[in-house]
Amino acid sequence: MLRAIDRYVLREVIPPFGLSLLVLTFLLMLPPIMEIAEELIARGVDPYIVLQMMATLLPQGLGITIPMALLVGVLMGLGRLSGDRETVAMQACGISLTRILSPLLFLATIAGIATCYILIVALPDANQAFRELSYQTVANRAEGEVQPRVFNDDFPNVTLYVQEVSTTGQGWSNVFLADTTNAEEPRIYTARSGRVVLDRENRTVDVVLQNGTGHTSNHTSPSDYESHTFDELVISLDAEAAFPRNGPQRGLAELTVSELDNERANMTEMGLSAHAPIMHIHRKFSIPFACLVFALLGVAFGVTSRKDGRLASFALGIGVIFAYYVVMYMSEALAKGQLLSPHWAMWVPNIFFGLIGLALLVWRSKSVERRFTLFPQTHATDDHDEDTPEQIGPTDTAVKINPKSISGFNLLDWYVTKLYLHWVLLAFIGLVGIFYISTFIDLSDKLFKGQTSGYMLLEYFWYATPQFVYYVLPIAGLVSALITVGVLTKTSELTIMKACGISLYRVALPIFGLSLVWSACLFFMGETILARSNQRAEHLNQLIRTGSSQTVDVLNRRWLATDNGDIYHYNFYDPNTKELVNLSVYEFDQPPWTLQRQIHASHAKFDAKWNADNVWVRTLGTSDESSHYEALETTELPFLEHPDRFEAESPDAELLNFRELELYIDDLGDRGFEVLNLVVALHRKASFPFVSFILTLIAVPFAVTTGPRGALFGVGVGIALAFSYWIILSIFGAIGTAGIIAPALAAWAPNVIFGASAGYFLLTVKT
Repeated sequence: MLRAIDRYVLREVIPPFGLSLLVLTFLLMLPPIMEIAEELIARGVDPYIVLQMMATLLPQGLGITIPMALLVGVLMGLGRLSGDRETVAMQACGISLTRILSPLLFLATIAGIATCYILIVALPDANQAFRELSYQTVANRAEGEVQPRVFNDDFPNVTLYVQEVSTTGQGWSNVFLADTTNAEEPRIYTARSGRVVLDRENRTVDVVLQNGTGHTSNHTSPSDYESHTFDELVISLDAEAAFPRNGPQRGLAELTVSELDNERANMTEMGLSAHAPIMHIHRKFSIPFACLVFALLGVAFGVTSRKDGRLASFALGIGVIFAYYVVMYMSEALAKGQLLSPHWAMWVPNIFFGLIGLALLVWRSKSVERRFTLFPQTHATDDHDEDTPEQIGPTDTAVKINPKSISGFNLLDWYVTKLYLHWVLLAFIGLVGIFYISTFIDLSDKLFKGQTSGYMLLEYFWYATPQFVYYVLPIAGLVSALITVGVLTKTSELTIMKACGISLYRVALPIFGLSLVWSACLFFMGETILARSNQRAEHLNQLIRTGSSQTVDVLNRRWLATDNGDIYHYNFYDPNTKELVNLSVYEFDQPPWTLQRQIHASHAKFDAKWNADNVWVRTLGTSDESSHYEALETTELPFLEHPDRFEAESPDAELLNFRELELYIDDLGDRGFEVLNLVVALHRKASFPFVSFILTLIAVPFAVTTGPRGALFGVGVGIALAFSYWIILSIFGAIGTAGIIAPALAAWAPNVIFGASAGYFLLTVKT
């Protein structure tokens, strides 16, 4: 049975543990919410299905975040006790560090059991549920949401293009389907009509084409060519791997222990090294055991005389976690190089950090006053959740206020600004650290497999940092505003200021001003470095994951339909040199919808006119005698569209700044393409930077009411507000993309809703 001291220690640790779990899981879930959920809602998927799919992604995050949150929670809880010298008092009363550790080991055991269950049972089941829901989503989309004159590439290696869709949405006219499973030997199908057929019982998605022709060409041997006509042709599509693409894949980490053991046995029988499944089996147990190691480290690092506050403990925990995973992947690399047994590789981090924790614990037990801290001692910005007004003396409140001198930026403003910036810095470092750790965990396997280099990984981090900052800065500003006003309220400093005739609005003026600075920074980033850095980060991400040197750029549309009905396919377009690589042109008779000529060029460059190298042209007739094939080393392609047409085909709004996206929308709109989603994205580029100011407006009155509950409660409120904002942002973005409301309203609605709420709370709070 837990004693009073055990319950007291757990009461200090469990709230920051729960808060850290919420923060870490929220940040890991933010990309799926912004990408997968928004697209699903925009496609008209049932919101209940969307929530189910998001829930199935939770086990992937929780398997990582539970041990991380435990370490951060222990550091934050014990950091508060150490800051108030309660750990010193405990030791003076004969309570040893091992006694303080015992309830934390109990909590770590529960967290380890939960993590073990998630990794062994919940994760495989959740991934299977995700695949089931994905199939339903793909089936529903394929059945009724193929849009005319839009290239549909939801299915791997299959591109579908239809000129007309019946009013019922169940039939197509003039169908073009490209199967590029074999990139060197693509199969092209053209048909007068087509439709999709679903078999939900057998989980199949088939495309039925009628009255058409199939063409198979070989780029390496263009003289080899096959064609056949058909009255009806059924093409089966791969629904399992289709959508969403960012969902979980059934890799080794998602297999059960028995399935991993079978994989190990099969690889051994084939004479292959079975180190991968062996390490994944041990990882399912070593990561839960890390909860005990993190509890030990938490006591070793947490029981000090430092006064850095809880967010400093948060940052320290992030650093320890990063070091833990670095050691894990280094040991995994040694096992793959046969320098370390795969049975021990996953346990090396636990052994290494466990020994460090034991050594530090012994050292700490000799003198609790010995100090280990990453941050200098501060006083004015310290957050003591147990402070009372009676504890605040003349030294603590070192600001003497003259009510007659508040017209300009004075001592009061500097005091509030310094307090606020302290919290912004700590929150920003901690939150950005989470993105770095999650990204490192995601990509480090490629590093230790030798598929990429450390320099390339660091380069990716460099170019991905602006996007991390773009996400984190508003949250850091929100949390810091809540804590700053909350601390002023809790220590009665705000009450003293009000008594001197200074209103809440005047006290919070520096915070509002800095929030506008953060908003300006977001807009400046969006218009300058963000688009270009995202382009480079996307390219490096593709290179790290696939090893392909193919440039992933905003101008790589790959498929393009011309105004006269011709279709282009190319691997890459360089707008600087105006060069196309591996270009294929499909020319059609209209009517009827039949392929008339196919042209392929390995390279084409525009210099006043298009000139191509290694070209072959195949003219298709009604019989073999009327068909014609010609190979040319170089030739002119006068029919090819102007380079401006290729440069206008940039598909991703995140990789363009405001002006570039606006020009792109105008170009597509003039050509009759659907641009609703891009218009929403354009307005969001203008509205989103204001999130820092809007959330700060709503944070100040919230902090006044929640301040007496402590800074930690303010952090929880901040995360809840940020989560709510992002959910509403995604929902309205999806509604606007679906055309239900105006794009401008969809983009600005979250700011209007939260701004109106902020105005109400500001007008009703006691100032």
